[in-house]
Amino acid sequence: MTYKIGLVLDEERLKLIKGTELEKEIKDLFGGALKMIDVEITEEQAKKLMHLFPRVRIDARGYVEETPIAFRKALFKSVLSNGNKKEALEVILSDENILKEIKDMASKEDEYIPPP
Repeated sequence: MTYKIGLVLDEERLKLIKGTELEKEIKDLFGGALKMIDVEITEEQAKKLMHLFPRVRIDARGYVEETPIAFRKALFKSVLSNGNKKEALEVILSDENILKEIKDMASKEDEYIPPP
């Protein structure tokens, strides 16, 4: 089974993906008030995320939610640099240095939640 992570796009992120293949994958939320792209992930990747970040859950729609903001930021950067959404997540999950940095930043989110 596959799941999805929805990356919400603000104006700055929309500018970054304008003209790329990702632009074709933009979805409207709430009547177009928000924009997002989906990153499909495997069941194994979802389990790894749930192990790494205890708050992560999968909702009824099959979306992985409650991931740290630091993780979503890193995933967006990885999607931009790789151009391939499937490889982008694998790059993050396979690099211990990136995971350590995400965990460190995520631990601070309990004290202060930065804007996404």
